[in-house]
Amino acid sequence: MATTLRTNETTPDAPDIETRMRIEVRDIGIPPRPAILEQIDREMRRDEPDYRRLAEVIGSDVGLAASLIKTTNSPYFGFARKIRSVQEALLVLGLKVIVRTVAGLALQKTFPHVPSLERFWDASASTARVSGWLAQTLGRQCRVKADHAYTFALFRDCGVPVLMIPFPEYPAVLKAANEEPDQPFTAVEDRLMSINHAMVGAELAENWLLPEDIFLAIRHHHDLAALTAVGEGALPESACAVIAVAQTAEYLLQRHTGRNRTCEWKKLGSACCDFLQLGEADLESLFDASREAVFAQGD
Repeated sequence: MATTLRTNETTPDAPDIETRMRIEVRDIGIPPRPAILEQIDREMRRDEPDYRRLAEVIGSDVGLAASLIKTTNSPYFGFARKIRSVQEALLVLGLKVIVRTVAGLALQKTFPHVPSLERFWDASASTARVSGWLAQTLGRQCRVKADHAYTFALFRDCGVPVLMIPFPEYPAVLKAANEEPDQPFTAVEDRLMSINHAMVGAELAENWLLPEDIFLAIRHHHDLAALTAVGEGALPESACAVIAVAQTAEYLLQRHTGRNRTCEWKKLGSACCDFLQLGEADLESLFDASREAVFAQGD
């Protein structure tokens, strides 16, 4: 499926946009859930999941098993002892965290032929790593666990590679959205393409068995109103928390590295700081403390 860039400034009513985007998401085709997630899901539905069998299933993919053990031993999980086997990882993480972790490890392997995405994957991995560190550092103040923050940040922009495949003009749309100082990022995508990466990414995350608060957060991570809403219809607190943590992590990364600059902190930063109870001095302290997490090699 291909389309041409839409340059008119007329924006349809919100319900029409939502309906059309859902149709186009189905037309694009969300990458199917990896078979290994299907197997884990089936085991989770049993009254008594067989951890030994699950370890064998995951261990049959040597690369995945090694990555899972490495990830489990990462600082953001904070285990006192080293995990040396898939079965140990299953026991200490639990099935729900394993699903999120395996999904994250499978994500990049799903798009091996999408060109020019090396910097995208690096940026996603770095944001996830710093998000995990930030959630750990803030503790109860941020109201979300480190592994949850890490998973969200890894999947936050997963709609981008999905849209790269059918839309050759999408890099130009991303550039325009990144440089837009006032309108929401997704509003630029909607205006130019009638679809956006947040909706596509949320659909993928839901299909890949990620928790509801994560795929809701993905759907609304450029939406200032969703981040600040209270009362009936508001996002779950955990969804707001992962959005705020990831956006703050991205801000810290951009300040340290000078790369992947966007206008998102200008639009969302104040709301993120309010949610996380961070003043200017707190932010500067986190910037100084985050250097090691920012420049850590790998996960």
